[in-house]
Amino acid sequence: MSRQRSIYAMALLYALIIGFSFLWTKRAIAYADPIDTMAFRFALSLLAMAVPVLAGTVKLGMRAADWARIVPVGLLYPTLFFGFQAYGLTYATSSEAGIIQASSPVFTLILAALLLRERTTAAQKLAVLCSVAGVVYILAMGGPSVRGVSAAGAGLLLASTFALSLYGVLVRGLRGRFTAYQLSFVMMASGFVCFGAAAVVRHASAGTLGGMFGPLAHGEFVAALLYIALLSSVVSSLLSNRLLARIEAYKMSLFVNLGTLVSIAAGVAIEHDRLGYYHAIGALLIVGGTLGVHVRARTSNQPASASKEVDVT
Repeated sequence: MSRQRSIYAMALLYALIIGFSFLWTKRAIAYADPIDTMAFRFALSLLAMAVPVLAGTVKLGMRAADWARIVPVGLLYPTLFFGFQAYGLTYATSSEAGIIQASSPVFTLILAALLLRERTTAAQKLAVLCSVAGVVYILAMGGPSVRGVSAAGAGLLLASTFALSLYGVLVRGLRGRFTAYQLSFVMMASGFVCFGAAAVVRHASAGTLGGMFGPLAHGEFVAALLYIALLSSVVSSLLSNRLLARIEAYKMSLFVNLGTLVSIAAGVAIEHDRLGYYHAIGALLIVGGTLGVHVRARTSNQPASASKEVDVT
């Protein structure tokens, strides 16, 4: 029981961090281009993860073949996930982005069934659909353009969501082979190389290399950068990689939906986004579906995969 509580405590912390990430990312891109923001983000993330390695506290112990296995995962998360998300947030509010990302469990359920042969009961499928129905309901009640979200913004955010789902499935397949730190280190390195190179090329071609570090003069940008680099990148990746060794990919993805509620609350309380009654109804469906899957898993006669825990720390 204590092990289960520990797992769900980590999952709830992950949901909380992800929920606020939309707000802080949107604040960061108000001062810098999304590519520059991501370059700074993963430079700081990689630095934070490299310090324990350089100090000898953490041993990576990885060969070139190990890097080759993890890099494709790193291209999905954080590179494509955060890249699409950052550009999508230029067309949407943090609340709307969280709502769209809540469709992740559907993608994950399908991908996990196809690639990992993860089986779910009819009740669990219904619970997932209930959670996603909350998202669809909110979008439908918000009209064809949810408070101004363009087709481009919705498409980018959906692409970000698909990348997150595929990442979850692929990491689940790597469980037991690598530690959470190894996975996260390669992922941060992938983000740094991709976005750092893109930012340098963009500024070099425009002749603006000297102004690339201008946003660092703004305190709000630095504060947002610290959150998205250290918490939303490093801590969330360590949590997700650790959790995916213990619970099925589709269960993990449902906690993204709880992060949706956090993003909506943050948008309303801090950004003054408008909250309609349909947001509350949709939120109940999202939470109900999430709880339904996990309650069903605990009462099932089949042992939960969490009981077959693999330590990845």
